[in-house]
Amino acid sequence: MGRADLHVHSDLGDGLSSIEEILDAAERAGLDAIALTDHDDIRGAFALRELAARRASPVSVIPGAEVTTRSGHLLALWIEDEVPMFCSLVEAVSRIHKAGGIAIAPHPLSYLTFSIGEGALRQLAAYGDDSRMVDAIEVRNPSYAGRVRASRALWLNTHALRIAESGSSDAHHAALVGTCWTDFPGSTAEQLRTALGAKATRADGRSWTLREHLDGAAKQQWRSMVRDPVKRARRRMARSGGMGKKKRA
Repeated sequence: MGRADLHVHSDLGDGLSSIEEILDAAERAGLDAIALTDHDDIRGAFALRELAARRASPVSVIPGAEVTTRSGHLLALWIEDEVPMFCSLVEAVSRIHKAGGIAIAPHPLSYLTFSIGEGALRQLAAYGDDSRMVDAIEVRNPSYAGRVRASRALWLNTHALRIAESGSSDAHHAALVGTCWTDFPGSTAEQLRTALGAKATRADGRSWTLREHLDGAAKQQWRSMVRDPVKRARRRMARSGGMGKKKRA
């Protein structure tokens, strides 16, 4: 069985560790694949993929981002361009699929972080349309925020959604990379993708200790609540301004 951590943040976003430190940690943890998913910013994922290629790393890097939809956060994996912030959940999932990507609901149902709720997930399932349904649900996340509704999320998936399950660390610094992961048959990123499509994955890992939660917590929360949103808003305005100039030209 291969092991993949599909939800990790770097210091290019609101994380605390560089992409070099993250790749080092992934290699030490014996991971076969990792996805860097900074909030609404795919540039770190591309940089990590390039670094892994230069180093001939045994860890496959899956490009991705954690998209801010109006219904909560959504992981977009195997994408090569960003999904716009604040679009509806249905639109975000559709955009990811049209781009050839995979959509995963992270820390679902949690009231301690901005998460997709049960009603929204049930609504996606009610459409009966795979193009508008998330491909997997993160049923194992080691943080308090990820664990607070994990049992209900697992029940919901077993009895209503019936999609692939994933486990991820949601690590914001390198020491926690690989504390939770997704087991899959094989060892390559493509085999992982096949396993997600076949619902042949299993969530695994352990919970964080209180010390692990508190390590760097103040700095990370400042980045998450203040620095990173301001940076993303400025980048979004700059991109919108650039697109406006192109249209006028």
